[in-house]
Amino acid sequence: MRYVMVQIPNTPAPPSPTPRSVPTSADVARLAGVSRATVSYVLNNTSAVRISEPTRRRVREAAKELGYVPHAAARSLRAGHSRMVLMPAPAVPVGPLYGRFLNELQWELGRLDYTVVQYGSVGLHGDEAARAWAELRPVAVLVPGAGIGPQGVAVLKRSGARAVVTLGPDSVEGAHALLMDHEAVGHCAARHLYDRGRRRVGVVVPEEEGLETFSLPRLNGVRGALHGTGVTVTELPLAHTEQSAARLAARWRGLGLDAVFAYNDEYAMLLMRALQDEGVRVPEDTAVIGADDLMLGRLLRPRLSTVHIELPSGRDLAELVDRAVRDPGAPPETHKVLGAAVVHRDSS
Repeated sequence: MRYVMVQIPNTPAPPSPTPRSVPTSADVARLAGVSRATVSYVLNNTSAVRISEPTRRRVREAAKELGYVPHAAARSLRAGHSRMVLMPAPAVPVGPLYGRFLNELQWELGRLDYTVVQYGSVGLHGDEAARAWAELRPVAVLVPGAGIGPQGVAVLKRSGARAVVTLGPDSVEGAHALLMDHEAVGHCAARHLYDRGRRRVGVVVPEEEGLETFSLPRLNGVRGALHGTGVTVTELPLAHTEQSAARLAARWRGLGLDAVFAYNDEYAMLLMRALQDEGVRVPEDTAVIGADDLMLGRLLRPRLSTVHIELPSGRDLAELVDRAVRDPGAPPETHKVLGAAVVHRDSS
């Protein structure tokens, strides 16, 4: 076997493209024919300085032509604080109701010139999570559930956070609080079932980790509403799976229940389908009520009774954050924000 060596002449590598320089506010100012201060006022939406609309338009067009965007870190240095509002991602999947609230809140904060960042602190809890949040130097932190203690609030404030707002059942020292009274949700559902003549009430308690912040207060609300009435209350652990619902439905007749408050509409729909598959009639044999008032519940047959929950306005919460950022020395505000009312439909 013969091997032939072929020599390939060296060919120069194609020249790498020269990196384009990053446009600066000085470039925008030159193109628009204004000062750098005017560029800063226009692009940072500063309302304290009067600038004519033609000048504003000229600056925005120059910035667009050059591909210039303001540098967030530089702006933070000039202002002495960032415009970042940090929202730790919930430890459990949020339902449609809470998801809509978060979308509205983010839109309203954006309208006030804040940048909203969701932080996924998987495996971090309490004050350990607060230290991780503090590394990002947010100007405000919105903490869902019982995710922080007084020490964590202090850590965030020492790192420059001007506002810490908790959304949960209890207030935390040093933080603004939006108190969500989930006991009222269970109370409404229980009184409705009692008024409909039901005397053996089951209460679904989700098995998913993290939901106890909401489910246990709802269970306590049922117990409080029915205390002294002679009604029996049975706790029903349930995972959000078809298999778990089928197992519970299979032993339903042995439980002797004539009603169930199923924590929320998603668990109610899951359990109601399983009960119907077992031949349990809704509402004749068992009344079913959920919570959240989801559209899908109205499309079921029978239509699902529910507790309509009124969450705080995204605009109100955004304005609370803005007030706290502007006046960090003001005493913490506490507001009760969860409204609850029964919507009676066919399933109860």
